[in-house]
Amino acid sequence: MCGFRQYGIRAEGGFAFRNRADDCVGTGRMGLALQREYQEQLRLVQEEIGFRYIRGHGLFCDDMAIYQEYTDESGERQAEYNFTYLDMVMDAYRELSLRPFLELGFMPEKLASGSQTVFAWKGNVTPPKSYEDWGKLVRATLRHLMERYGAEEVCSWPIEVWNEPNLDGFWKDADMDEYFRLFQVTFEAVKTVDPRFRVGGPALCGIRDQEWLSAFLEFCRKEKIPLDFATRHHYCIEAPVYEGRYGYCELRDPDESLKEIHASRKILDSFAEYKGLEFHLTEFNTSYSSRTPVHDTNRNAAYIAYLLSRLGEEYDSYSYWTFGDIFEESGVPFTPFHGGFGLVANGGIPKPTFWTFQFYKQLKGNCVHFSEEAVVVRREDGSYCGVAWNLPMKSGSDTLHLRFDFPARQEREYCLLTKLVDEAHGNPLKLWHDMGEPATLTGGQKKLLRQAAAPYLSSRRLEPENAEVQAEIRLDRHAVLLFELFEVSTESDRGYSYQKAARFP
Repeated sequence: MCGFRQYGIRAEGGFAFRNRADDCVGTGRMGLALQREYQEQLRLVQEEIGFRYIRGHGLFCDDMAIYQEYTDESGERQAEYNFTYLDMVMDAYRELSLRPFLELGFMPEKLASGSQTVFAWKGNVTPPKSYEDWGKLVRATLRHLMERYGAEEVCSWPIEVWNEPNLDGFWKDADMDEYFRLFQVTFEAVKTVDPRFRVGGPALCGIRDQEWLSAFLEFCRKEKIPLDFATRHHYCIEAPVYEGRYGYCELRDPDESLKEIHASRKILDSFAEYKGLEFHLTEFNTSYSSRTPVHDTNRNAAYIAYLLSRLGEEYDSYSYWTFGDIFEESGVPFTPFHGGFGLVANGGIPKPTFWTFQFYKQLKGNCVHFSEEAVVVRREDGSYCGVAWNLPMKSGSDTLHLRFDFPARQEREYCLLTKLVDEAHGNPLKLWHDMGEPATLTGGQKKLLRQAAAPYLSSRRLEPENAEVQAEIRLDRHAVLLFELFEVSTESDRGYSYQKAARFP
């Protein structure tokens, strides 16, 4: 089944479209930033996309070694802090023009009140045995960062308190009152260091999220906490069915999925004190599992393209979880393609969704078209740039034809440039499968997979008719395409003819 849609574009446009696709991206736990492959993947992402902030777990986990204890001469337990690895990680982020969106967690083992952990790397998810010592840890860490990088800079880093406390896997017993205590103590500790810091939460996801958000805001109102922003997470699948290590899932209708986060925005705005407050999605993706093969596919790329067109309507940032596949929540992966969250597969191989973000990065300008399958902007220089996608939620609706009629100057020629990612282009997963799904890659195999990951680039000249240029685009299922339309003026060297060189009649 095919579809055809035609749109007339007006130069003035004026559609409400807030593009925050490059604002923030997620990462595996902070300690992984000490690995070379992690840094190589992050560098690739920053070169091609260029996010502003990065957020992940594990700031206070033991592999970062910040919180330490010793016994003094009188036999008393004393806390001390080791910032060696923190400095290495922050220096590396700054070299790549990234600022941290600081998530404060999880609990250092020596400071924890219990032994419950999450993930293969055992992040402790119990409250502190001493809230006083927790507050000291938070203050000492922020003061160190300010001394090293400057107060003005560090105060621009948003601070989020914990991760998904409404899930008992991430916060012991999903104890609401205990989390509220943690939030209040942490908020006060941060503001004591410098009131310019911006602090938010509660980083909710899924279960009882509306109940939790309402109760959290009621608590902040009661305690007169001047919340700086709110946070939550968003995933878009039905429960996976597992075969071996891998989960296979159905993607929810994206509009139905978005209703969940629309409801959170309404709750926030129902409180007079917090109406219009910044709301950040500090994690989002299709699946919430790092062993879901859909993450590696073109279907994922098209679904995320749709979400990116709409998330800015009510949220001030939305952080894709995650930039790369150096990630160990379920242990070290066995193969380069394993359904990891990342935009980049191990081996430095961009996945299709990588290009969705890279394409959206180009959408800078006045929005002149916004629909179910495309966003188009007009740039300051008069050129046009658009991203289009084909997301068939039902089998059979395979091909979509789009035609955009752009206003044009009759005497000019135009170039239509396109970059295409679909199941036949920019799809390294298929090549990996055809190669026999090797668990480890040779240098030659990595090179081939990187070549297969590149979008298909094409161009053609267009001439106006009746002061319009008609740009026609074909999108097979799960395709994502970037197009640019701009005036060209041929100024060849004396005697040069492209037509003669190419033997065109």
